[in-house]
Amino acid sequence: MALLPYALARPFLFGLDPEQAHEITLGALARVQRSPLACLYGQARVSDPVSLAGLRFPNRIGLAAGLDKNGRCIDGLAAMGFGFIEVGTVTPKAQPGNPKPRMFRLPEADALINRLGFNNDGLDSFIANVTRARFRGDGGILGLNIGKNASTPIERAVDDYLICLAGVYPHADYVTVNISSPNTQNLRSLQSDAALDALLGAIADRREALAAQHQRRVPVFVKIAPDLEEGQVAVIAATLQKNAIDGVIATNTTIARDAVRHLTHGAETGGLSGRPVFEASNRVIRALRAALGPAYPIIGVGGVMSGDDARVKLEAGANLVQIYTGLIYRGPALVRDAALALKQTSV
Repeated sequence: MALLPYALARPFLFGLDPEQAHEITLGALARVQRSPLACLYGQARVSDPVSLAGLRFPNRIGLAAGLDKNGRCIDGLAAMGFGFIEVGTVTPKAQPGNPKPRMFRLPEADALINRLGFNNDGLDSFIANVTRARFRGDGGILGLNIGKNASTPIERAVDDYLICLAGVYPHADYVTVNISSPNTQNLRSLQSDAALDALLGAIADRREALAAQHQRRVPVFVKIAPDLEEGQVAVIAATLQKNAIDGVIATNTTIARDAVRHLTHGAETGGLSGRPVFEASNRVIRALRAALGPAYPIIGVGGVMSGDDARVKLEAGANLVQIYTGLIYRGPALVRDAALALKQTSV
């Protein structure tokens, strides 16, 4: 049980600029991780093991990529009770991302808008941080999320993904290929049929070579957008299976604004996350499950604010559930509440 209720910290954090609050929180987690001070916010991990894609997850609640882009707070986040944690997106070279301000709260909607743009310290720094973490040794599952540099032309995007794949491969339990952020120009065009087939074919070939080199086959997942029509989802599903991709993460943030346009900051450009994306992500999960069959691994993410929301993701067809924006609005208690809700569902 956490000694410091999140309700005490939230007013202070929400009084700051969102990105400033984000950086202060990560800095604090980095300082206290692996120390007795983690008990201030930490809680026991719910035991609800499940096997998926050849991995054994301690429970079905994970952290979505984007919160810890540089992988510097893995153990600090692990103390909240996550069964799996995904960090990144990392790109081959360090990059500053888009101009500030680039993160906005919409508290009336339990939502965020960000246009960060894969800001990160680059692959070498990322790997150094990942190798210091103890989470994997403690039984947690670690996903590493890879992308392309903003300066890399879209026709050369495959090069960046292959560089990142080779770099993170020895240190990952699974690797996620992020082709769905709306904040890197033209990135979502990689979800189209021909471009996706070419990218995933190259990744599949490189993964087989890496598996032989390291004597270990690391699962690869692809993260897709919620702003897809049913026909597009069907094409993506077929392409995933054709290229022996191990699973899919549904979904990233949305560019839709119908639910928030009337709110302060609601018209800001970028990806909208939180409660407004809940139904859109569920729709994509259902379409994926229908197209991929009952056994294909799906991680559901988008708008989970409660244990009941997590259960709905499973009912839609997800095997595992990730959170991000809900953690900001509800605090670490959401991790335990959602994990317990899914454990009760499986009983």
